[in-house]
Amino acid sequence: MIAGDPRVIRSTAGTFDSPTGEVRAIASEHDNAAGTQRGPNSIVVFGLDGLQVCHFGDFGQAALRPEQRAAIGTVDVLMLPVGGGPTVGGESAAAIVRELSPRLVIPMHYRTDAIDFLDPPDAFLAACDGADIRTLDTSDLDPDELLGSRQKPVIAVLTPPV
Repeated sequence: MIAGDPRVIRSTAGTFDSPTGEVRAIASEHDNAAGTQRGPNSIVVFGLDGLQVCHFGDFGQAALRPEQRAAIGTVDVLMLPVGGGPTVGGESAAAIVRELSPRLVIPMHYRTDAIDFLDPPDAFLAACDGADIRTLDTSDLDPDELLGSRQKPVIAVLTPPV
């Protein structure tokens, strides 16, 4: 639950104003069949504390289309599904990381003790050769401590207690 009166933005595409600034929702698909199996998805890009954050939602395409890549722009923090199944996983997710060159990657949507129908992040991490991979047992992140360089992203695998 979120206290107060938060503004909820729901869209498959568009640019919106929020209390923290502009939010861009970029149309994508939740499957690799042009959205015909699982429907649409939105990639959301926004600024927060001077960082460009990109959240891929339930992205299921095998790769970004050129117009999606252009709309995303520069990314500091990337939140990307990596567990396969209904979303992107393994090498395809790693290719997106290489294409966007974020400074910090937070993998999401993968097998944990609480979620058993997805793949673990292992194939994704193996495909991110050269990245600085850190496993953290918390969901509280200090971006100043974790932000990597554009040449070598930090991948923060979060394993907080369930």
